[in-house]
Amino acid sequence: MTPSQLYKAYGVPAYSGSGAIAVVDAYNYPTALNDFNQFSQTFSLPTESSTNVAASTNPVFQIVYAGGSIPTDDAGWSQEMAVDMEWAHAMAPGAKIFLVEAASSNLSDLMVAVGVAKRLPGVKQVTISFGSAEDSCSLANYDSVFVQSGVAFFASSGDTSDERDFPAVSMNVVAVGGTTLNVANDGTWLSETVWNSTGGGASQFEPRPIFQDVIENIVGAYRGDSDIAADGDPNTGLSVYDSLSYQGSSGWQVFGGTSAATPVIAGIANAAGSRRTSSQAQNAALYAALGTASFHDIISGSSGTLMAKVGWDFPTGVGTPNGLSGF
Repeated sequence: MTPSQLYKAYGVPAYSGSGAIAVVDAYNYPTALNDFNQFSQTFSLPTESSTNVAASTNPVFQIVYAGGSIPTDDAGWSQEMAVDMEWAHAMAPGAKIFLVEAASSNLSDLMVAVGVAKRLPGVKQVTISFGSAEDSCSLANYDSVFVQSGVAFFASSGDTSDERDFPAVSMNVVAVGGTTLNVANDGTWLSETVWNSTGGGASQFEPRPIFQDVIENIVGAYRGDSDIAADGDPNTGLSVYDSLSYQGSSGWQVFGGTSAATPVIAGIANAAGSRRTSSQAQNAALYAALGTASFHDIISGSSGTLMAKVGWDFPTGVGTPNGLSGF
């Protein structure tokens, strides 16, 4: 998929966006600036002219080291960073992209990075593509990290069927599931089904938030994951540029997963001009548009025991974007 194809499929105006989006990942991506600009040049998106990747005056792209110093290079995490920063930028080219690098992949360091990301100037959305199987301690210790006035947090539901991941199950994030998207060459939406490896389900620990009261008959007393979805199937995946070699691969590649869907949704929220007071307010807006033409209702496909249904369902939530009105 190219940016123009997703613009068409999901009804997103080209060259929209404002303020800033923060992307949170772990370790250091030494070729990030080069790769960001290569991707951007290829698809006629704004590039970053500064050669100082950490300069706060950069108008388009900036790296922030959450621990205060440059982390260890990591080619595996660099692939994740390439997906996140390039596709948040693609969907909202008018927004500055902050790549916030955690000192390590330890959950405590990642949460420090989220805390840094949410306070960066102009940030409206924070996109998070990491996760681990939910547990009561993570929710108790870190739910409050995903609260910042004027900022909405987006987190991937995971790439394992029937697994409920933290932080996606937090009531303070927008949980993003994955689909298999079929489009015409120009991006015209043809059909969409549940990606057969997307995560999600009913949390075992997180109480049902108010914004899900409208689906109480489905989720019961606990938080349901996902809230919304986007293309996540690697077979219908996203074009990504990463010049750093990892396991023999570098340059132009195709990636999927809910970690690809998440920056897409965060970028679309930004493109919609959305600056909600919180993630719960962002979710309230999504659920208020449930069942309307604002979303493609995904009614076929499954991931493990998670089945597509008319209306809201666990793997795809309210559906996938069909324009910006649902945000």
